[in-house]
Amino acid sequence: MPIKQMQEMDFAGRTVVIREDLNVPVKDGHITNDKRIRAALPTIRMALDKGAGVILLSHLGRPTEGQYEEQFSLKPVAARLGELLGSPVPLVREPEDAKPGPGQCVLLENVRFLKGEKKNDPTLSGRLAALGDVYVMDAFGAAHRAHASTEGAVRAAKTACAGPLMQAELTAFARVLDNPARPLAAVIGGSKVSTKLGLLENLLAKVDSLIVGGGIANTFLAAAGYGVGTSLCETELIPQARKIMDAARAAHKQLPLPVDVITAKELAPGQKAAVHAVDDVPADEMILDIGPRTVALYAGVLAEAATVIWNGPVGAFETEPFGAGTKALGEALAASKAFVVVGGGDTVAAVEAYGLADRMGYISTGGGASLELLEGKVLPSVAALEAR
Repeated sequence: MPIKQMQEMDFAGRTVVIREDLNVPVKDGHITNDKRIRAALPTIRMALDKGAGVILLSHLGRPTEGQYEEQFSLKPVAARLGELLGSPVPLVREPEDAKPGPGQCVLLENVRFLKGEKKNDPTLSGRLAALGDVYVMDAFGAAHRAHASTEGAVRAAKTACAGPLMQAELTAFARVLDNPARPLAAVIGGSKVSTKLGLLENLLAKVDSLIVGGGIANTFLAAAGYGVGTSLCETELIPQARKIMDAARAAHKQLPLPVDVITAKELAPGQKAAVHAVDDVPADEMILDIGPRTVALYAGVLAEAATVIWNGPVGAFETEPFGAGTKALGEALAASKAFVVVGGGDTVAAVEAYGLADRMGYISTGGGASLELLEGKVLPSVAALEAR
């Protein structure tokens, strides 16, 4: 179903409420990564350039709902927005105090300080929707939450539409899920099968090849009969892993498992790491990355792909020396001609850390939202926009 787009709207002299995802990491009052703020700028500038007064909404962290907590204040976000926009962005505590003039921008304090936000309270939804003439949902990173500011206000607003960032995200995922150029491959890493079981099952029906990495791969290796030492492994999910492998074989789809791995006594910086074949993992060591032969195997599979979904690192990349596999796979994807969509906070962090972000097809701003789309779920905010 089509969604009304912000570009189609006339904003001159009107007040526009924009829900963004400005949930950035803050340490000691300072923003450590402003990527989400910068991603929201084109939407904000579009509204300002069209002559609108702009009220921005966002959450930050997980405060106790209905209570003001200084550590979760959007003060650093307001300051950074002011720097990037070239004019001060006032931070207001109460929704009704947000009264920008044409071409002005104000930021409402953390919406999770408002009682009823997470419960999607209709009264709060109505308050937020009534702040302006148009409600713009642009927070893809929060689109999987049916909250007052992400879903309720969209339904309650006089007029609602999607912002450019939301549109770009939905377009990118539609490109890989609805009508992808084939072969379609997916690289799914991370620590636990349990958090991505639905994702793996849904993707297997869509992709031509599925690569698993990280702790997920350990469970699959155990399901294939290999010893995984002291590695993170969900033994209770071995039957489900076998079921997925059997389904891949029956459908003639590739699901390659590691052939060699990097192991160490523990996950800690400076550990003595060793390369082992998967049938020779020491009983007192843990698998923390894929080995060089596995990198070559995976790179060969991905070289044939025209479209790739990458969600989750294939090793404990944050801790050296266990990032080589993730880096090598990232470099292979960056050099390929495939359209590559990167989703998930850890994967995006890895791609940025290795200086590969500019060479990927699309970098998603949503972690949980991108996962739910890949699982085949309908995002509450998207359903609300479609209904409007």
